Amino acid sequence: MKKNIIITIALAVSFALGFAWNNIVSEKSDNKQIKKVTGIGGVFFKCKDPKKIKEWYKQHLGLNTDKYGTNFEWREGADSSKQGYTQWSPFSEKTTYFKPSEKDFMINYRVENLTSLVKELRADNVTILDTIETYDYGKFIHIMDIEGNKIELWEPNDTEYKKITDGVTK
Repeated sequence: MKKNIIITIALAVSFALGFAWNNIVSEKSDNKQIKKVTGIGGVFFKCKDPKKIKEWYKQHLGLNTDKYGTNFEWREGADSSKQGYTQWSPFSEKTTYFKPSEKDFMINYRVENLTSLVKELRADNVTILDTIETYDYGKFIHIMDIEGNKIELWEPNDTEYKKITDGVTK
């Protein structure tokens, strides 16, 4: 008799724990947040003379600059066979590219699945400045943070981007 009670209690506890575990796992997958920023795609800043500043960085810090600035090539930590790039670009102090921000810089963040991210940002009432633009080397959109910094989001196509950088630097 005791054995039957113990077996019944064990089965009931197993069932309850299994049910609870299933709910926990389902809840996590239902609330799965998309991966947002995966890295820095670029650093853009205003300066008085972009040509001179690129020359200065080339001479004193060894940056291999071109008409856009320079690219830093790196390898993904999870898969070292995959390349990634970060763009460094000085802009004229008179540029309007950073508008409506009044700041002298703009960060470009690399993201995955830009379309889903934009839907999530809209639902969170984040200021979206334009629509997604698609190029061979990736998709872009601009947003504003709560302090008025314009942010560029980039879902890169690094294979195509490499073709562009190889063509510019060689």
